[in-house]
Amino acid sequence: MNRVSLWTIVLSGAALMLPAAALAEDGDAAKEAMIARAMSAGPAQIADDAKIVHHDGSVLREGSNGWTCMPSMGPGMDFPMCNDATWMAFMQAFAEKKDPNPTGVGVSYMFAGDVPVNNDDPFDTTQDPGETWVAEGPHIMVIVPDAATTLKDMTNNPNAGGPYVMFKNTPYAHIMIPTGPRPEPGDK
Repeated sequence: MNRVSLWTIVLSGAALMLPAAALAEDGDAAKEAMIARAMSAGPAQIADDAKIVHHDGSVLREGSNGWTCMPSMGPGMDFPMCNDATWMAFMQAFAEKKDPNPTGVGVSYMFAGDVPVNNDDPFDTTQDPGETWVAEGPHIMVIVPDAATTLKDMTNNPNAGGPYVMFKNTPYAHIMIPTGPRPEPGDK
């Protein structure tokens, strides 16, 4: 039996034995854990008043400062992030494979790092020989209007030792600013 189906059976059986009040408490504890995870993505002065949104779009906590933090980006992408409104619009365009065309600077914090991605092709899902893939550690991401012109002279080499452009020469080009070490291969 694979691990997923075993855990499904174990958790389903355990849930049947818990009283309704305990299930509500567990739900509250899980929600609070997701909120804490989302808040860990950015600086406290932003995360403390940010809206917290699950990757499915459900609001876990309302916010008051125009920022949105998420505990993960989706199944298998357990990396929290905090985004300003410009970055949220950028993410929506990315999800729909549309050009984002930001009119101002956008900022995103990912203090827990990110999943490995092809630094040149935003939609590549398979690492092939010769491609530049990077699993960034803690970092800040910045988008700018007219990235093709603004970022044309900035390196896209993630190993250059400082900020670099991810997805250069695509509509999704943005600045990556590492703030800590990268994970070792095999680390999450």
